[in-house]
Formats: sequence, structure tokens, C-alpha cells
Amino acid sequence: MVQKKINLKARLFKYLPLILLYFSVLNEFDIDVPTLGLLSFNLPFIIIFYWSLKDPDQIGNGLIFISGILNDVTLGYPIGISSFIYLTIIAFAAYLRNITLRPNIYKDSIVFLVAILFANSVNSLILSLIFSVEIHFFEIITNITFTFLLYFLFARIFNYLKTVGN
Repeated sequence: MVQKKINLKARLFKYLPLILLYFSVLNEFDIDVPTLGLLSFNLPFIIIFYWSLKDPDQIGNGLIFISGILNDVTLGYPIGISSFIYLTIIAFAAYLRNITLRPNIYKDSIVFLVAILFANSVNSLILSLIFSVEIHFFEIITNITFTFLLYFLFARIFNYLKTVGN
């Protein structure tokens, strides 16, 4: 009986990042704050970058691609845009993972900032130039800022989950 509880706990922690990714893709986390306008952050970017960097086998690239398709359906974007953006974030994480000798949260966060700046720029360009979607740059800048700042918090939470899960 105790062995089953341990196995259940280990499986729960193993699939928690994937469950959290799909939950965050299907439910957009935008919090409306009247004094600041729109306060939002992109939790899928944080999850994808962190787990692609620290444990790439935890969430497979195919599952991330499918989450991008679900995100496009949820937001009403052309199919494949979010998947492409998610795969570019994976590429930044893979590059950092391959060149890093000693992991450091500050170096990781700088590459994460470059990754989300690049991803949001490409996303905005594709949506505005090809699909004529109106882009609100203030909302994008706010989203990038809060996504970057919350990366530190979620990295600590995910580090804790990795230690508890092992």
C-alpha cells in the first residue's frame, strides 16, 4: 500500500509540468488591474523554457507542439503560430543547455528574456503582416515584463518540485 502511494506521488510530480502546461494553454492567465490596464504573463513560455532547459525529457517537443495547437484554437489564432513560437523557445533553451557548464538562474533569465522578446516579435510580425491582426504593443510589453519577472518565482517553484519528485 505504501509503495502505491509513493508511485502515485512520483507519477503526479512527473506529469505535473505537462498538466500545468495544458491547463495554462486552455485557460489564459490575464488579470485585469484597473490602475495598470492589463496585467498579464505568459505561463506557457515559462513552463516550456524552464523544463526544456532543466529536464528536456520531462515534456516532449511533440506534446509542446500540440499545446501550441490548443493555444491557437483557444485564442482564435491561425493554427500553427503558437506551436512555431513554442518551438523557438525550445530552441533557445536547447542552445543554452548545450553551452552552459554551470547553470545559473541569472544567466538563464537573460536568455529567457531574449527568447521571449524574439518569440513575441516574431509572433507580432506574423500576425500583423500576414494575417492583418491588430497588435497592441503596450499589452505585449507588459506581458513580456511580467513574464520575465515571474520566471524567477516559477523557477524556484519548479526547482522545488524537481527535488520533491525525485
